[in-house]
Amino acid sequence: MVKLSNRILNRTLLARQHLLERSTLTVPQLCDHLIGLQAQDMLPPFVASWSRIADFDPETISAGLEERALVRITLMRGTIHLVTPPDALRIAPHIQPELEKIPFRKGFNFGAMIGLDPEQVRIHGEAVLGEQPMSAAQMRARAAELYPDRDPGAVLQAWLYQLPVLQTPPRGRWGDSSRPVWSRVQPWLGAPLDPGYPLAELLLRYLRAFGPATTMDMQTWSKLTGMKPAVTALGDRVRTYTDERGRTLYDAADAELADPDLPAPVRLLGWYDNVVLSHQDRTRVIADGSAPLLRNFATQVSIVLVDGFAAGVYKVFAKGESARLRIAPNREWTPAERDAVEAEAHALLTFLEPARTPRVEILGIGADLRP
Repeated sequence: MVKLSNRILNRTLLARQHLLERSTLTVPQLCDHLIGLQAQDMLPPFVASWSRIADFDPETISAGLEERALVRITLMRGTIHLVTPPDALRIAPHIQPELEKIPFRKGFNFGAMIGLDPEQVRIHGEAVLGEQPMSAAQMRARAAELYPDRDPGAVLQAWLYQLPVLQTPPRGRWGDSSRPVWSRVQPWLGAPLDPGYPLAELLLRYLRAFGPATTMDMQTWSKLTGMKPAVTALGDRVRTYTDERGRTLYDAADAELADPDLPAPVRLLGWYDNVVLSHQDRTRVIADGSAPLLRNFATQVSIVLVDGFAAGVYKVFAKGESARLRIAPNREWTPAERDAVEAEAHALLTFLEPARTPRVEILGIGADLRP
């Protein structure tokens, strides 16, 4: 069996993620290929698209959400993704059964829902949300009326796990930090969920965007089980390799591996970017393989790729008339690397904060990003 070096895996992943050179794909086409863009916050899908699409216009995402050609919905790993409607309808049935179990576990909001009948809670939630979008505050108020002896916030969260729901505009539009407004999937998209989409087909798409990968990588990406039987069902549509540690890697049989000597331009990823959250073994992007600290992502700290690998972190601080992009390398950069990072950072800052005076600051190795 052919053994793949970590550098081949790195360049192949970056090529399939459109991070070696920007593509001419539309945002819906990119979302289809990558099986969605991470979208817990407003900005990450825009940074992800800007990093992958030439001449990206952020208004295309806003228009897509308004026209219902794009939707924000809880999918892989129980996190919000920006996807096309067909993917929302066919991936949600794989994810929904696991989401529905969460509210009635002892660890959920300190057992706030223990003792309630899950089916009755669901029926109430469907009646409350109905056919029209509703804000979280409105749903919480109805939860307080229906369950006066329970934490209304916990009941609201339970409904959002139990019901196939999505976030509607204005949430997710360019420059709009509005709070989520929720809708049930079928009324918003005018179609029911499609439970007939095979897990094997979903995994084949994963391999085209993230492969070659192990079954544990697939499970980390999806948080689903049954990876091995699904991959086996693909038969000769997949081929196998091994990595440097001897683990079996699966890949789409017709997918190409990238030349390990291909140059990898500097890229500034958005926080929660797919490329760092979709493998159990992250050494193909993060040299020491450590899991990104989600608390850092929560404070909008993002990764800088230099020569294809994480070589530092950055964060944007916008206030008044100025916008500062501060970078902390995790190793010594060559003068050429430093110049390339600075140029890409200026380009990103101009994209994110066109009305503010830009300033890029490259700090010392491991420095605190806070001004």
